[in-house]
Amino acid sequence: MKSFAKWYPVIAMIGIDMAFAISNILLKKIVNDGVDRLVFITYRQSISALFLSPLAFFLERGNRPKLTLSILCHLFVSAILGASVTQYLFLLGIEYTSATFSCAFLNMVPVFTFLMALPFRLETVNVKYGSGRAKVVGALVCLGGAILLTFYKGVPMFHFPGPESSVARSAGPRVEHVEGDQRWVIGSVALFAGTLCWSSWFLIQSNIGKKYPCQYSSTAIMAIFSAIQSAILSSSIDRELSIWILKRKSDIFVVLYAGIVGSGLCFVGMSWCVKKRGPVFTAAFSPLVQILAAMFDVPVLHEQLHLGSLLGSVIVIFGLYILLWGKDIEMQQKQDKEQLQEIPQEKKDQLEEEFQLVKISVEPEPALANTCSTRSV
Repeated sequence: MKSFAKWYPVIAMIGIDMAFAISNILLKKIVNDGVDRLVFITYRQSISALFLSPLAFFLERGNRPKLTLSILCHLFVSAILGASVTQYLFLLGIEYTSATFSCAFLNMVPVFTFLMALPFRLETVNVKYGSGRAKVVGALVCLGGAILLTFYKGVPMFHFPGPESSVARSAGPRVEHVEGDQRWVIGSVALFAGTLCWSSWFLIQSNIGKKYPCQYSSTAIMAIFSAIQSAILSSSIDRELSIWILKRKSDIFVVLYAGIVGSGLCFVGMSWCVKKRGPVFTAAFSPLVQILAAMFDVPVLHEQLHLGSLLGSVIVIFGLYILLWGKDIEMQQKQDKEQLQEIPQEKKDQLEEEFQLVKISVEPEPALANTCSTRSV
């Protein structure tokens, strides 16, 4: 059972990425319907806070540490990077480019997280060991797959009826006045900035997990901060009350799903995985979102899949496997070292004495060794 327990973070991240993939598919519709981005984020984070607050109160009531000003500041910054700004930038990227293209930028999150974690000593690389070389090679392979996904489109793999392309379907009605090239540049810059913010969130969450190890409480507080931030920004930009009215029942369903599952359970699960296996391990599963989304997009929504996306996804999976293999070897070495340090010094001296006795008993005496050598001559 203990050997299977090490796979819990892997299983959790696969389930989280599946939920995120469904959320990205639903975000296409919310963008096409013209719902204001900040209004959507406010509703989403408010629902997440309402859903998680009772769970945090009852499940973590006995072991919740004291909430200091320093922890609140960390959670406030975490809300900006992990929820408010990141979600806004990715919604902007989906609206100005396409959902498939925006998902490709998630593939760069593990590389950015790994590189940003090195200066803060949250990750170490020792190229003398195979685990360190595997982490470097895996990060580079993931980066190569992400570049291929971004810059190489390739021929379409399927032919669906209908004149509209996937990019045209995913572009919202508010960007019709913007030219195609300009829209693509703005969306790419927004997605790149959102990727940096998303990678930074993993590093901040790693620090929060050490000071305030309560996933439900920290996520609920972060959701409250994000809802307040988004509401203030939305009210300062557009003061019309009509933007706060959701006109379609499907939009209400998307908001509920995104709030309860996307910003609620998924963030709790990611915080737990960051605490168990570190920020790079958690971020390394981000490329699976695009792959899982394509499994729904192609057969259900007839989203076009191109050769570049297929090849890039295969390379990303290969690089992800190498990176996780290096992380697993490193974790095993760390556990072995900790177990060795836990052995008392008296036990170490006893083992060393037993080793010396065994060594002496195995080695022949010098006189006997000379006699044997003379007889052999």
